[in-house]
Amino acid sequence: MSDAVSPYTSTTDIPLMEPNRFRPLRIWIPILLLPLMGLMRFIPDLVPNAPSNIWMVSAFGPFLVGVVVVLWWLLFSRARWYERILGVVGIVAAIIAEQLLCHYSMRGPLMIVMTIPMAIVAFAIGAILFGRRLSIRRTWIAIALAFLGAGFSSLLKTDGVWGNFSFGIDWRWNETSEEKLLAKLKSKEPEPAGDVAIESVSFKSPEWPGFRGPDSNGVQHGKTFRSDWTANPPKELWRIPVGPAWSSFAVAGNYLITQEQRGDQESVVCYDANTGKQLWEHSMASRFFEALGGLGPRATPTIADGFVFAQGAEGWLIKLNASNGELVWKIDLRKEADREPPMWGFSASPFVHNGLVVVHAGGKGDKGVLAFKTDDGSLAWSAPAGEMSYGSVQLAKVLGKTYLALLSDTGAHFWEPETGKSVLEYEWKHQGYRALQPQIVNGDKLLIPTGMGSGTRLVQLSESGLSGLKGEELWTSLEMKPDFNDLLVHDGYVYGFDNAIFACIDLEDGKRKWKGGRYEKGQALLLEDSGLIVVVSERGELVLLRANPNKLEELAKIPSMDGKTWNHPVVVGDRLFLRNAEEAVCYQLSSEP
Repeated sequence: MSDAVSPYTSTTDIPLMEPNRFRPLRIWIPILLLPLMGLMRFIPDLVPNAPSNIWMVSAFGPFLVGVVVVLWWLLFSRARWYERILGVVGIVAAIIAEQLLCHYSMRGPLMIVMTIPMAIVAFAIGAILFGRRLSIRRTWIAIALAFLGAGFSSLLKTDGVWGNFSFGIDWRWNETSEEKLLAKLKSKEPEPAGDVAIESVSFKSPEWPGFRGPDSNGVQHGKTFRSDWTANPPKELWRIPVGPAWSSFAVAGNYLITQEQRGDQESVVCYDANTGKQLWEHSMASRFFEALGGLGPRATPTIADGFVFAQGAEGWLIKLNASNGELVWKIDLRKEADREPPMWGFSASPFVHNGLVVVHAGGKGDKGVLAFKTDDGSLAWSAPAGEMSYGSVQLAKVLGKTYLALLSDTGAHFWEPETGKSVLEYEWKHQGYRALQPQIVNGDKLLIPTGMGSGTRLVQLSESGLSGLKGEELWTSLEMKPDFNDLLVHDGYVYGFDNAIFACIDLEDGKRKWKGGRYEKGQALLLEDSGLIVVVSERGELVLLRANPNKLEELAKIPSMDGKTWNHPVVVGDRLFLRNAEEAVCYQLSSEP
């Protein structure tokens, strides 16, 4: 018989030899890209003298590489076209589901920084592991892993980043220090008003009136302290829980003033400096949270003329009676400066001088710096200033005259205190934010500390015209690059944080003398009469250094507080006051007879 197919034979009875429509995925591309996503996290620490915005590589680099992974899936994976569409839809669905279920702190930047990269990484791992399966099942498996990767974020919450831009992450069901404080305050019996007797005279002449002390330079005078903490360790007098804030303390007599977040209320609180007992509290409805900077107020209150002036993160500037916390007046900077809160909130500590309270607002035009009359809160004057500044206005005594000074992203600004007339606009633009205070050296030089990519500059000031100043650069050093960690000047040398490592440079030429104190991004205070430096590390360690330009001389290090510590320390008399976003502690330092 012939092998030919009979014309009466149905062609449906013959198996079709169609090649498999699915091909193995091209997986070498994601295998190379996924380690790169992890490497992005460490690039800021690996690049010396990096530009100021290098932190964005750490924060947003993994997301950008993740976008490249998605492009691989769409263009070069060899998946079927409907697989590619299904995969992208699945990733998007996983992210949307996570955002609907997650803790509020994981929305916004955290979605870009963590959730989206985790979803893409999980999807890519599924594609790599099952890429040789020649069916649609491999895509469904990858999508399922994307849901698991994104869904993991819904189990977490954050209180913001650390100094190296790694996020502080905790399980969402764990109780926060703020929640513990609120529960304690709720269960506490209110004390009779008659038990609180505050000496209002103390607030007329505060020893530490506001941010960084009487001269806004983080320097203590008046007592000499022992340097041997082994034989004479700091004595803890009290320790109390406090609400989240990056505020420091203002001190008047036996009273401490600070700011805290307490639930939906932003509070200015007065404590007894001897016991840590709360004396009064003024609260107003305001809650500022930002996923990088965290929760709560940023500024430090100022005590002046028997009153307390405080700046809230959302924009409320208030004046309170220092003896009882009663409100005198309140101003909304958002309306006055015609702007919304900056990225990390309104952070300028109020500066009070000759009947004016002055703050940086960063509004456009002449709404950069605003000066209000202390008696009624009316606007006295306003002046242009940079938009991105998290520093505070302070006094600057130059060539025998007194000015107001501020650093912003555009440079240094000096004004006449009474009128707001500009006397110096020293241009030194910085690609990012400035969150530091200027320092006047020897009455005629200006020290401008700046972060990554710019460094620190010393400027010679001289008179220009009838009532102006001009500045000439003496040196710029990339060997001192403080971020939000203010510098100390002592005996011709500058001490401070070069990024995350404590260091010393010569004030004469800006050259490094030493670098080596790994205290991450903490804060420091100079005990000038003792030649000592108190450092509070970012992890809450209390460190005592000798102000020695020849070498790092660490005299002592003791654990002090738990949690991230960015708040400036304060020393008044023989008391050292520390706080962070969770607790406050008071130590008695041993002084020389």
